[in-house]
Amino acid sequence: MATEAVPQSQTQIMLSFAPLVKKAVPAVVNIFTRTRITQTRPSLFDDPFFQRFFGGNFGPPRERQKIQNSLGSGVIVDGEGVIVTNFHVVGGADEITVALSDRREFDARVLIADERTDLAILKIDVEGESLPFLEFADSDKLEIGDLVIAIGNPFGVGQTVTSGIISALDRSAGLNNDIQSFIQTDAAINPGNSGGALLTMDGRIAGINSAIFSKSGGSLGIGFAIPANMVKAVLTNGLATGKVVRPWLGAIGQEITGDVADGLGLDKPGGVLVNRVHPDSAAYQAGLKVGDVIVSIDGREVLAPEALTFRVASSVVGETTHLGVYRNGERIDLEMNLMPASENPPRALEMLTGRHPLSGAMLGNLSPAYALELNFSAFSEGVVVAEVEKGSVAERYGLRPRDVLLQVNGKKVNSVTEAKSLLENAGGSWHISIRRNGRTLAFKVNT
Repeated sequence: MATEAVPQSQTQIMLSFAPLVKKAVPAVVNIFTRTRITQTRPSLFDDPFFQRFFGGNFGPPRERQKIQNSLGSGVIVDGEGVIVTNFHVVGGADEITVALSDRREFDARVLIADERTDLAILKIDVEGESLPFLEFADSDKLEIGDLVIAIGNPFGVGQTVTSGIISALDRSAGLNNDIQSFIQTDAAINPGNSGGALLTMDGRIAGINSAIFSKSGGSLGIGFAIPANMVKAVLTNGLATGKVVRPWLGAIGQEITGDVADGLGLDKPGGVLVNRVHPDSAAYQAGLKVGDVIVSIDGREVLAPEALTFRVASSVVGETTHLGVYRNGERIDLEMNLMPASENPPRALEMLTGRHPLSGAMLGNLSPAYALELNFSAFSEGVVVAEVEKGSVAERYGLRPRDVLLQVNGKKVNSVTEAKSLLENAGGSWHISIRRNGRTLAFKVNT
């Protein structure tokens, strides 16, 4: 690894990034996507004045297709044409084109798409050619003040290089995903840079550029990159299994504030006070208990629940990790074998039919794994609406995907089997309650 040192002279300050850029640029690509969007065009029949006299069902809807183009960047991480980019660059795209630095273009297919980490893995067919690629740095070894450069395609102007430093580590960036530990940099990052490389001074990937904080849409010197260790974990797990499989701790808790630290007899604030432990989890098998305080993972300090989630998620299923825990005033070490979220109970997806209000709804049992796929708490239980057929009875009564079925005629619904039985034996009268976006809703149906 290159020796880190502060420049000591004017000559050293004037040293060029050119050798590093020349080596790295061929491994950074431009990505262009095309997405077909169906739009309903307004017409005379949509005018409220017209509908007042002729009704609201006069004339068929008029639709047209629109092509939406977008651009971003990506990084070649394997000479056989494996490319890492952001999910938001390629998510939902009908066509993806990758342009190399030598201007050759290739159609790309998506191997892995993971919205929860905003990462996607692409593959292009290079017919046996070995492409230039970049290796990953250990992002846990990065420090605030380290020099970095960002390479990408901002605003579609072409491949561009900017430089800066690491401004902060473990930033949340205010995004709703599993990455609550971004690298913050003042290297200029703009729209189109997404998916490009943030590089260390030895030419390794420190992170994948993902987001900016901006009120104008341009760079204000606050950019965020997904740490390399998280990218490596998604890449390793995804290519090995063909899908995104992340380790799951199976425990949740709260941040240790100063008052809580005093109450627990800790020397300082920091760590996670465990409130719940799932019985089908790695944490439970390792012996973690409610009331324990997790202060480290593999010797690295844990200051908040977000950092705990990130540390576990950026590891690889099957690895062994060590939790530093305070229990009853004593420091203990727990060895934990990392495993994915449990699929117990099996989701048992089933499309309901028959004479009841949920006919046309597909129901499934919530397990930790299924709950996390739906962005629910992994501790969610019960039965969820997976799909609703268009034009079905369930749709007419307002059921939506991700609704959680709570009760039928006052009886709690614990499984798809129970839901079917309660609906089919209701005697023509149903009182149904569901949970939607944290709110409880209810409706009655009589035949």
